[in-house]
Amino acid sequence: MKRIILAAFGFAALSVGAASADPIGEWRVGDGTATVRIKKCGAALCGFVASTRGAPGKDVRNPDPSKRTRSVIGLEVLINLRPGGDKTWTGTTYNAEDGLLYNATVTEDGERALQIKGCGANGGVCGSETWTRVK
Repeated sequence: MKRIILAAFGFAALSVGAASADPIGEWRVGDGTATVRIKKCGAALCGFVASTRGAPGKDVRNPDPSKRTRSVIGLEVLINLRPGGDKTWTGTTYNAEDGLLYNATVTEDGERALQIKGCGANGGVCGSETWTRVK
């Protein structure tokens, strides 16, 4: 898989507004294989894999060998997201597909969609997808 899925084991926001208009909540990743829960983490937002469509995989590509047997459930995939503009947050995303961190931009696209973009350091390879809010 060449795309960066930015969130789950298939791959892989800071506003305090109305619940329906901010990214806090649960989101289904673009290919539908996982759900990510976005919540407040101190002064920022973070996102964790909340569920997977099938049996959860392991973090087998993690650069730290001691973490390769951990489940992707509970894995932090959106890290330290801070406001970066109107309805946009910037931070880091962890891609369990390759075990690497990417610069992340999360942009609200209405109340039910998030555009997630991840890019390698120094303008490296980028990938993006749309996540859908789970009711």
